[in-house]
Amino acid sequence: MLNYWNSISFANPEYFWLFVIIPILVIWYVFRLNKRQGSFKISTTSNLNQSYFSHFRHSVFLFRLLGLSALILAIARPQSSLSWQNVTTEGIDIIISMDISGSMLAEDFKPNRLEASKEVAMKFISERPYDRIGLVTYAGESFTQCPLTTDHDVLLNLFKDIKNGMLVDGTAIGMGLATAVNRLKDSEAKSKVVILLTDGVNNSGSIPPITAAEIAREFNIRVYTVGVGSNGTAPTPFQDQYGRTVYQDVPVRIDEKTMSEIAKIADGKYFRATNKDKLESIYKEIDQLEKSKINVTDYRKKSEHFLPFAIASALFLLIEFILKNIVFKSVV
Repeated sequence: MLNYWNSISFANPEYFWLFVIIPILVIWYVFRLNKRQGSFKISTTSNLNQSYFSHFRHSVFLFRLLGLSALILAIARPQSSLSWQNVTTEGIDIIISMDISGSMLAEDFKPNRLEASKEVAMKFISERPYDRIGLVTYAGESFTQCPLTTDHDVLLNLFKDIKNGMLVDGTAIGMGLATAVNRLKDSEAKSKVVILLTDGVNNSGSIPPITAAEIAREFNIRVYTVGVGSNGTAPTPFQDQYGRTVYQDVPVRIDEKTMSEIAKIADGKYFRATNKDKLESIYKEIDQLEKSKINVTDYRKKSEHFLPFAIASALFLLIEFILKNIVFKSVV
């Protein structure tokens, strides 16, 4: 019943003003009842026979109120609407290429660079439901963690599983970008984007970063580069010879010149994130720069539901007529 009323709207809600008649009739009925009553003294009531039905004489008025209420609801024209949407989207294909090398465990971001980067990227994905998004991870080599997909639940689960140690250590920025480009080159999306994130300097891989950027340009792929790391030094965990975790303050070295050059070649932009809040603002800016075109067409089909209320009104008023003129004729 609750679900039914949640789906009902009224074509003529202005007729609800007629409900003011109901309390007026109640006041009139009580006033009339009191005016008709009198009192007199008798020695005993044992000889007075009171009809059983007289106790229910007020039901006549109750059915009149129910009939009028149902009639007002019928006049207001209750309707239910079946609605659906047809969504046409010219989405954007995005590959997030994320550095998972050992330096991403530095704790100048909380809890560390890698976890902070994952958290912010996952929020970015959740806010772009109509785009195909994929994930590439890289360290000393690169790997497609998830190809382009609109199933963001699967993508987010794969994001959660990312950890350092999945790949040989190192920082193969060129390979990370080249793998992302390979995933996008055959896309027919109106816009193809790579978000390339690192905290270091290219020191591995067979493809130089600038070469990968030039390949991206040839396939009309825009590249946004993000350097992650605070200024100065950052506490970074290492395993000592006894297997214990120790921390060292390691200088933050990001090849910003190369990252800026990549972005320039591939018609993108370079960003520097010195903390998690800055990283969040970078993803928001990219979100604004890369907006999907979405056309939404609403369809609605309305069904009239006044007839049950009209029938109920007629039934209540008929019962009132029968009670008043036949059953309670002598007592009302």
